[in-house]
Amino acid sequence: MNMPMNMTMNMEDRLHAAGFSREDVEEAKRFSRQGHTGLTEGLLKRNVLGEQDLLVLIGEIYGIPFRPDLSADHLELDYTGKTPIQYLKKFKVVPLISPAGAVIAVHDPSNFQIIDDLIHLLDLHNAENSQRSQNSRDTWHIQLVLSTQAAIQGAINLAYDRSRNTAREFVEEMNGETPDSIISEIEETADLLDETSDAPIIKLVNLLLSGAVKDRASDIHIEPYQGNVKVRYRIDGILYNILGLPRRTQSPLVSRIKIMASLNIAEKRLPQDGRIEIKVADRSVDIRVSVIPTAFGERVVMRLLDKTASILDLSDLGMNRQNVALFNKLIKSPYGIILVTGPTGSGKTTTLYAALSSINQPEINIITIEDPIEYQIEGIGQIQVNPKIDLTFAQGLRSIVRQDPDVILIGEIRDRETAEIAIQSSLTGHMVFSTLHTNDAASAVTRLIDMGIEPFLVTSSVIAIVAQRLVRVLCMKCREAYVPDDESLANMGIERSLIEGDHLYRKKGCLACMNTGYWGRTAIFELMIMEDAITRMILGTSDSNQINDLAIRQGMKTLLQDGADKVLKGITTIEEVFRVTRILKRESDITQEI
Repeated sequence: MNMPMNMTMNMEDRLHAAGFSREDVEEAKRFSRQGHTGLTEGLLKRNVLGEQDLLVLIGEIYGIPFRPDLSADHLELDYTGKTPIQYLKKFKVVPLISPAGAVIAVHDPSNFQIIDDLIHLLDLHNAENSQRSQNSRDTWHIQLVLSTQAAIQGAINLAYDRSRNTAREFVEEMNGETPDSIISEIEETADLLDETSDAPIIKLVNLLLSGAVKDRASDIHIEPYQGNVKVRYRIDGILYNILGLPRRTQSPLVSRIKIMASLNIAEKRLPQDGRIEIKVADRSVDIRVSVIPTAFGERVVMRLLDKTASILDLSDLGMNRQNVALFNKLIKSPYGIILVTGPTGSGKTTTLYAALSSINQPEINIITIEDPIEYQIEGIGQIQVNPKIDLTFAQGLRSIVRQDPDVILIGEIRDRETAEIAIQSSLTGHMVFSTLHTNDAASAVTRLIDMGIEPFLVTSSVIAIVAQRLVRVLCMKCREAYVPDDESLANMGIERSLIEGDHLYRKKGCLACMNTGYWGRTAIFELMIMEDAITRMILGTSDSNQINDLAIRQGMKTLLQDGADKVLKGITTIEEVFRVTRILKRESDITQEI
């Protein structure tokens, strides 16, 4: 393939002549180098030229024609089975293959690596050579063109629409499973892969559900907008666009989900919550459905809980050896409270389940009250909160303490009443596990005192507080080594002498990880043990900053420090640790960054 690189004028001179200042060009280049997007996208953000005018200019610089419309007539669509749809949409590139040749439409010609990868992935070089050997006119060739984001997106959607396995490609069905899956009996838990139906909406809903399970998604978002309906999966904590649907599909799609969740399909003005149980192959999945009204129709979020997923051991959560040893001793205490803190989706419940699983013995009576029950553990009594019948955490706790428990797990301490009962339970000889929504371990103390709990009750009942976050794990198939700059190391608190081989690892992206550069997640922790010095300070002040500073002096490793250890081991990246710990920065630091 011939990619013109000789330019009639220097690129920067052409951009300056078109109205871009040197600052605009440098900022666009910096934006591109940081991996946010390509140079074209960076230039567009400067708002100097419109998209078409900019693409025409870039086309003149690179010697590549601009094509505003991408005709998809008479196409051969075999490539849709070889290329993930997310790959094309992420890099804004689409091949248009016809008997006469191949046209590759791109939005950013500066990223030649993506174009080369696509050519090799589709084996277009061999196809070109083979066609030329059979065609004396040598008319078959590969052509590169520029086009707008909308045109490229439309061509991708149309190509996958026309392909024989349209729905399968949209939701990335894997492992050769049939896409014709359906739930025909709503009252029963049916296996999606054993059912079939010709109803398009039914087929689409079940493809979305089974695709989400296979893609390891934790949530499905169905979001209506003025012109279309967007479907997104949350995978490893990050939302990804999966599918764009016509606006007219919104109502029947939401109605189908509401029927499955036993919700009122006639009520479209009020929020509704429901539940669906499905099976995908041998996996039992509990789906929590939330429907809310918006300006353009009802918005649906489905939280997927794989009930057949195995419970992790403490050593598999991401704790270092020292913290695992300490935590193992703490959870075997005869009484006291252990709190796990962090925002929603930070893995708090998984940590508590791992703790319960490790102490689950026939001689120990363990009872939990949760909302929802995310894992079912044999040998443990689990209670589901149900506000509709006034079964709250506090009300359930009153009944639990009359069940002669040794260990109690409270899904979350949300109010003073629940906190008081939990503390009284611990003071009367019970071991209590629970969660709080706070930024770090020290803030949990402040939160309890703000609820109205006396400091002396906090210090006499709470024995340890764990704060945690989830960071994405680098894809081991494509991660690449690099030499970090001094500023990044300083922000992480890493000494260059600690770096093995003078390099760290960063994301790259491949087909195995859907070009995200990551595969799976692990946790970073800080474990604050309520030692004498800390309890004395709490009796005098509830300032979380002072408590945190003292805990660090007593040997506590912070979330950022634990993240730095995982960066040094090549498990995750500096950017990923900053992403999940940036809320811990002081307000002055954030102001300076802005």
